[in-house]
Amino acid sequence: MQLTQQQHDFYSEHGWLVVEDVFADSDAERVAELALRLSRDEAQKPRSGGQTDVTDYDVAGVPVPRKLGHPFLADDQFRRFIFNGCLPSMVAQLLGKPSLLLVDQIFMKPPRIGSGKPWHQDNAYFRCSPANEVLTAWIALDDADESNGCLHYIDGSHLSALLKHEPLADEPHNKTPAAEKIDTQRTSCAAVRRGGVVFHHSQTLHASPPNESDRWRRAYATHWATADVTSDAGTIDNAYYNRSPQLYSSAANT
Repeated sequence: MQLTQQQHDFYSEHGWLVVEDVFADSDAERVAELALRLSRDEAQKPRSGGQTDVTDYDVAGVPVPRKLGHPFLADDQFRRFIFNGCLPSMVAQLLGKPSLLLVDQIFMKPPRIGSGKPWHQDNAYFRCSPANEVLTAWIALDDADESNGCLHYIDGSHLSALLKHEPLADEPHNKTPAAEKIDTQRTSCAAVRRGGVVFHHSQTLHASPPNESDRWRRAYATHWATADVTSDAGTIDNAYYNRSPQLYSSAANT
């Protein structure tokens, strides 16, 4: 799938871009159901100090992790889903260079009780440079809109410096800038249908509200960079192509 000049211009100006119909509905649904099964299995495992990763419970009262971490390593179906299509090419078009997968995660956000995510910039976690050569491709595994917790962006925020982020007192896994640093007058809603992808720059401020609907809002977040990117936070050292080079090469060249 070739991106248009208009799409490139929108991404450059706003710091994010919605592209519909990147994946088939059936493929997105299959991956979503696999992620749900694995996340439920993970939630049942005993953990020392309590199940700190579990923040949501599904409609049947079954604990569901806030996210499924490292799905790329969990099952070959995830690897084929990411690489056996046009996604890597689209990422490379936006970055202007060949792309490499750094890490991935699947956000579950179950009906009615899926938790929100505060305003943040991905690069506050990644600490990568140059920031312009890092982006997230957020694959909608369900239709995502305002009622079930789609992404919201601060338009043009990627053009400013990386903000200082602090952990929330009651949610230390979530970091966010001071409220006065976020210009919510420039907020846009990135609704997207299942199988579509929302791309965003590593320094674009974004958030998602809780899921208050009776529908799932599962999403597969893949994070990409060029080979020239470095990090002082271990992001590159721990990237899949460095930590699991044989597995990565096999998946990327399928």
